[in-house]
Amino acid sequence: MSASTDPAVRSLVASVLWPGFLGRTAPDWLLHALDEGLAGVVYFGQNIDPSDAEQLPALSARLREARPGALLGVDEEGGPVTRLEAALGSTLPSASQLGRVDDTAVTRAAGVELARRLRASGANVALAPVADVNTNPRNPVIGTRAFGATADLVGRHVAAMVSGIQAGGVAACVKHFPGHGDTAVDSHLGLPHVTLPGVEVEAEHLPPFQAAIDAGVAAVMTSHVVVDAFGDLPATLDPRVLGMLRERGFAGTIITDALDMAAIRSEFGAGPGAVRAILAGADLLCIGNPSDLGPKHGATSDLDDYAEVRDALLAAVDDGTLPIPALERASHSVAGLSDWTAAASRAGGASTGEVGAFDARQVVREAIVVRGTVSVAAGDRVVLDLRDRASGAVASTAEPFSVALGATRVVVGPFGGRDVVAAMCDALGGIPESSAVVALVDAVQPGSPQRRALGILAAARPSAVIVNTGLPAPDELALPGLDTYGSSRVTAQVVSEAFEGVAA
Repeated sequence: MSASTDPAVRSLVASVLWPGFLGRTAPDWLLHALDEGLAGVVYFGQNIDPSDAEQLPALSARLREARPGALLGVDEEGGPVTRLEAALGSTLPSASQLGRVDDTAVTRAAGVELARRLRASGANVALAPVADVNTNPRNPVIGTRAFGATADLVGRHVAAMVSGIQAGGVAACVKHFPGHGDTAVDSHLGLPHVTLPGVEVEAEHLPPFQAAIDAGVAAVMTSHVVVDAFGDLPATLDPRVLGMLRERGFAGTIITDALDMAAIRSEFGAGPGAVRAILAGADLLCIGNPSDLGPKHGATSDLDDYAEVRDALLAAVDDGTLPIPALERASHSVAGLSDWTAAASRAGGASTGEVGAFDARQVVREAIVVRGTVSVAAGDRVVLDLRDRASGAVASTAEPFSVALGATRVVVGPFGGRDVVAAMCDALGGIPESSAVVALVDAVQPGSPQRRALGILAAARPSAVIVNTGLPAPDELALPGLDTYGSSRVTAQVVSEAFEGVAA
């Protein structure tokens, strides 16, 4: 009997797969896969109805009815990365804002609150926190998702966030081992390389993962990043790199980053990549987001994506490439994570008193830095959005700043290879001289297109102000403004308060 027709082998393969799916109800193929032994699912923004508070809990209950031990994960970090609040933007601060405040008790409380929200949705695994140390200011995918740019700062807040999430009864999955912070390529779009010497990686990028392990983190997510000092494969597929994780004392579940990301799909193929990941020591294979918001833009269906990986594993068992013991090892680890979540659910999570200690707006107020004298006149306001296109990690298409400021939004960015002067002249030509202009930026390192655009704006509208939602510039900008260290609904609300003089 071949693997593809052996029920025991099919169940074993299903037990290490973690797909996404389309829609806000469970499709028949997914219910069948859960009945066959599927590990669970990952929710994305398109699975959630923001107008119906009961929809996601009901969906979770239906999935657990099909498989009681199902792992239901959400990529919920706070700040720019949210699925539960994708429609309007997050009401939790970014990791960078928490790092700016640098109070681990506050970060732990944020983790407890994040877990409370996931539990209310029926989910039991948080794909958070980010343990990457953002040492490259031009990093296109981490940025304000990181607590900061030093190992000590990131490590203590990672440990605090893991502690809070897991005290709240949800498994934390720290990411992206062995570090995505010194990259200049988004792994959703290509294969990044870290060119640092191995000793620098050890000293600057691995300590936060060790802090998470020491804090008892239940799961670790791999990165699709090649660390040149360690080998020529992305970490997800490299047995040496995943072995380093085990050598550091991690006994929990190793989860891959999404296999539909270009760093794997384009370089190796999602199916072959899945086989190599299991052989390298990964346990749970995150397949990715099949929605039209994802990198394939709806070119395949959710079932197609799932079947591609499932069938590749079955074929590898048939031809001897993938030994059954490797699948059994991974399946045992996934079952252990399921047991962990069941025990945490029975424990009931943290107390409501601990949750009540968290004040997201206060965190954001303390984190924001004011550059120069900032004032925005009442009346007609325009938000001039110069920002780059959000990375694949950011699901929300909401723009909360124009809403909070009661402003008209004029989208100019991303610039890419466009003529910055022409784009700015076109945009400013349509904005009345009497309007108060707020420029939204997120990539203002010297030499960037956004920096050039700000110079043009300063000459044309010297009364304009900047709201920088990315990392701060190392020097002075052409206009006064705010460095917010994150983009979210709660950040926009605090910015609006600052402009109105309600809060500094």
